[in-house]
Amino acid sequence: QRILRLAEMCRRLETEEEKVLPFYPSSLAEWEQQNARRVLEETPSEPLARAMQDYVGLERFWQRFNKAKLEEKALEQARAALANRNQHLRGLLKQYLAGAAINQKVPRDPHPL
Repeated sequence: QRILRLAEMCRRLETEEEKVLPFYPSSLAEWEQQNARRVLEETPSEPLARAMQDYVGLERFWQRFNKAKLEEKALEQARAALANRNQHLRGLLKQYLAGAAINQKVPRDPHPL
């Protein structure tokens, strides 16, 4: 109940895009979606399925939670890729600076002997 109450409070803070398109489109075919809806509308006969009906309200929460986790993983991967690129660029910069330092040490005039 607390999670559902918090979700209702957070609804006001959602961006317009989140309100219109809150989740990724379903990957199910139309007939699979119809079968899923039909199964959900039936009254369950098994005890576990009856208990799960108490948590149907949390479906939206879990969808949002999973979407946030996927975005978090994508950001972690992007951060790791950027860190690798940064490390590579630092190595190139060190090589360039080392080459510039050597060029400054070499005398510009030919050796008098």
